[in-house]
Order: sequence, then C-alpha cells, then structure tokens
Amino acid sequence: MAFIDYFVLVAYLLGVFLVGLCLSFKNESSEDMFAAGGESPWWASGLSAFMTMFSAGTFVVWGGIAYKYGMVAVAINLCYGIAAIIAGYFVAGHWKRLGVNTPAQFIELRFGKAAVQFYTWAMMIFRIVGVAVSLYALSVVLVAMMPLAEGNPLRDPATGNLSITWAVVIFGGIVVIYTMAGGLWAVLMTDVLQFIVLNLAVLFIVPLCFSEVGGVAGFIDKAPAGFFALTNDKYTMFFLFGWVMIHFFMIGAEWAFAQRFICVPSEKEARKSTYLFGILYLVSPLLWLLPPMIYRVIDPSADPQEAYILACRAVLPAGMLGLMVAAMFSATASMVSSQLNVFAGVLTDEFYRRMFRPDASAKHLVNVGRLFTIILGVLLILVSLAIPYLGGAEKVIVSITSLMVGPLLAPTIWGLFTKKVDIKAIWVTVAISFVLGVIFKIGLATEGFLANESTADLVNWISANGKTVDLLIGVIVPIVVLIIMDRLAGTVSAGWINVENMIVETRDQGVTKEASDLPAKIVGGCLGVLALMMFALVFYNEEDKGLLAAFGLILLAMTLGIFSFLKIKSSRKAKSLAELTDATGVTE
Repeated sequence: MAFIDYFVLVAYLLGVFLVGLCLSFKNESSEDMFAAGGESPWWASGLSAFMTMFSAGTFVVWGGIAYKYGMVAVAINLCYGIAAIIAGYFVAGHWKRLGVNTPAQFIELRFGKAAVQFYTWAMMIFRIVGVAVSLYALSVVLVAMMPLAEGNPLRDPATGNLSITWAVVIFGGIVVIYTMAGGLWAVLMTDVLQFIVLNLAVLFIVPLCFSEVGGVAGFIDKAPAGFFALTNDKYTMFFLFGWVMIHFFMIGAEWAFAQRFICVPSEKEARKSTYLFGILYLVSPLLWLLPPMIYRVIDPSADPQEAYILACRAVLPAGMLGLMVAAMFSATASMVSSQLNVFAGVLTDEFYRRMFRPDASAKHLVNVGRLFTIILGVLLILVSLAIPYLGGAEKVIVSITSLMVGPLLAPTIWGLFTKKVDIKAIWVTVAISFVLGVIFKIGLATEGFLANESTADLVNWISANGKTVDLLIGVIVPIVVLIIMDRLAGTVSAGWINVENMIVETRDQGVTKEASDLPAKIVGGCLGVLALMMFALVFYNEEDKGLLAAFGLILLAMTLGIFSFLKIKSSRKAKSLAELTDATGVTE
C-alpha cells in the first residue's frame, strides 16, 4: 500500500473511533447501552444486521468459492436474504412485542434462569472463539498488504509487514473501545458507516475489474464452463434449503440479531429492518462477489483465498486500496462489536444486577456494562493471539458451533410461538443433536474413534456427504425433536404465562418512542467527508480521475439529500406541534 492508502485507512479508523466516543453521551441507562433506548431507526437496525453477517470470511472463504465456482457463491449468499425475509415476517415483530430489553430476559421468562445460564456461557464460549478466529483471519489477510519501513516498532522482521500481533491488538482494540464507550448506539452507527464504506469500495472496484477483461461480454465469454450455474455437485439444492433453515434460526433467535429487533420503536419497524436486511442480501451478493469471479478470468491460477485481495491490488488506484482494507476491517469489526455488546449486556443484566446489585442505579449499570465490554474484549484479543498455538482446537469448536446453531436456537423460536414446551425442550434437543454430532462428525470421521472396518462404508458416505449430515443434525433433528416434545407436553407452560403477562404489562404502559434523527445526521456528515476524500484523490491520481470525481459527486448529492430531508421533517414536526398547541391551548 502507498502512503495515501495508509492515510485513508488511519483516517477511517480514527473516524470510527470518534463516532463511538461521541455516542457515549446517549448511554444513560442499561436500556440505552444495550437496546439503544428503543430509538434506533429501522434502517440503521437493518443495515447493522446486514453488516453483522460479514467477516473476514466473506472475502476469504466466499471470495474463494466465488473464484472457483462462480455463481454458486452468490446463490449461497442469497439464502441469507431469503432467511431474513422469513424471519422478518414471522419472528421480528414478536421480539419487539415482548417488551424486553435483552434476548436473555425473554429466555428467563420463557424457560427459566437455568436456561439463561446455559445459553449465556455456551454461546459466549462458542462466539468468543469464533469471533477470535475471524479477527485473526482478518489480521492475516490485511498484514499481507501492509509493508512497513525498517525500524518501525510495529514491523515484523520476518516478513517486513505489520506484525500480526500488533494487527490483532490495534484492530481489536479499536472495536473494543468504541463498543465500550458508545454501547449499541456505537455498534449500530459504525455498522452503518461500515456498510457505506464497504459498498463504496465494491462499487468502485467492479467497473475497473470489468475493464480489465473487456467488459461484461468479455467476462462472460472467458469464464469457465458452468461458472454461472447456481448449484453444483458440492452445493446442491438440498444444501441451499438447509442453509436457509439454519440462518432462519440464526437471524430469528441469535441474540445479536434479536437485539436489532428490540432496539427499534415498534413491531412494524422491527419487521421493516429485517426486510431491508433480507432485500439487501437478495440484490447485493452478486455485486460484492464479482471481483473474485472476474479475477478468475484475469488469473486462472491464483490462490482462491487470495482472489479478492489480488483483484483489489490489480485495479484500485492509490487511496482506494486503503478504503478497501478499511472495508475488510469493517466486515469483521461489525461481527466483533455485535457480540461484545450483546454478551456484555447479558452479563450486566442477568448476571451482575440480578445476583449482586438488584438495586443498582442506571448509571452504575452503564459503567458495569462498559467494564464487561472491556473484559470480554481483552479475552477476545488474547484468544485471537493464541489461535496459532491452539493446534486446530479452534476449528473443532467452530465446527461444533456451526453444527449446534440449529439445536441451540430452534427452541427459542419454538418458545416464541408455542405454549407448551418448557426448559426440557432445550435440554433434550441440544443433548440429542450434540450426541449425534459427536458420533457422526467426530467418531465416524475418517480417523475418528468409531472408524474401523465394520463402519468403513458409513465413514466413506459421511466423508462424501458432510454437508448433508450437518443439515440433518443441525436442522431436521431439532425440528423433529421439538415437534415430538410439543405433542407430548400436556399443559401450557408457566414460561408462556410469564411472557403473556410481560406483553400485557408492556401494552398497558402505552409508552411510544420515536426514532432518533441523530443516526441520519451522522451518516450525512460521514458521506460528506467521504465525498471530500474522493475529490482529494482526484488530484492525487493520474488515472481514474473521472470515476473518482463521479463518486464524489454522488456522495455529495446523498449528503445534501439527507440533510434536506431532515430539515423538511423537522419543519413538518414543528408545524404539527404548533397546530396541536393552537387547537388545545396546551404548551410544552
């Protein structure tokens, strides 16, 4: 990367850091800290959920699949959109209607304290390790693009690039600090900014990649046979169906996503936010997977996992490569900040407040939440630094996590809609799925403890159909178990009555909230800064001046449009208030 790329990257990281710090004033209670006070605009919640699905794996794993198989990678990512729309229709509004501040609060009402403890520690361990792997993978990818001068204290003497250790500490530290300071508000707003930067970088790179291969027609003509098929022998229609189901469970019940449904003012806006998330995943995967697909035509012998990075290096002008690095950081930062905030919220409310300080003040709980964010962040960074020394143990944990998503989350969704299941449904579903997972994914693996001559045929079938086995254990088994448990349950569970009482209490309170305009103001200001950056890069680069200027003008127009809309909205609100005052004779 050139000096200007480092400048752009540092400016972006500083901007994200400052946004998080500036939003710290919004956190006056634990509801503000972990539910944005219920005042998040639906579009901010939807964009944040969209970004939460991203990580370094989006560019490395899916970029590699796109490079090798083409449109198959796009079809797999479209499944997220289908899952999100289904979750928006059936689930999102239910979470908001509950009146809870955290997903863990619902789990306690519906299934009891033991279930909260189980979900908290099980999901926290799995997610901390999974996110740590993503943070480490991000650092490995980015340091390869970041050579440093000799004598720089952040330099790795063996490679001449930024040290992976320092990359993990710097990237992880920035996310921890802005999440600690700004809470869910910081997570939401930095996710929105990350969405803008990601799409800006991708929109810029796609036309440049096409120009390298002779346009769209040239790309289609030179692409390998079968490159535009939506399925293949490895990723079948059955796999895509299962992928939709697994991510329906994830989007509908994982705490980081449920938090997005809770933080908006109404049920309608919870659904709208999820529809936005889903629609974006139905239209955008082709866009951000085009670079590695096109690079397959440019260099058919490249390492698939490096295809995205190589495509960026091949076509991006000075300054824009730094923005692309920022976009890759953003993808993982969104995942990290979401998990830090949701688990800090659970530890603050369900662990500290209930067990030690039930009379704690709102300000005290905010400070405790920040402390838990720092502790979890430090733990995350330490686990990330330990990844090279775990001897592959983290892969086993991540594999088990993926396998257990359905069994862990399906009972939560079931509990939102059915009256009879109780905590036994969680224990039985998880236990059966876990035992089957150990038997089939570990014991009957190629070198598993159950692999012998008598099981050779079954071992071979499992090895050849690993994804089918995952879907059977992770989707079909939990659904079958829950159906049976529901049929066997005799009466309405006490947990369902608790939830119904909470809904009635929330409805009786009649508290209505309005989405804050602050997020739109922050987005408008940041778009203006990005526009100025584009105009500055016009003078720095000899090539692509027209494209840079065009992007600058588009961003500037978006900035003016946002502030014009806010001004009109403010005027209408003031006019309505004045008319109400005249009609009633009541002044505020």
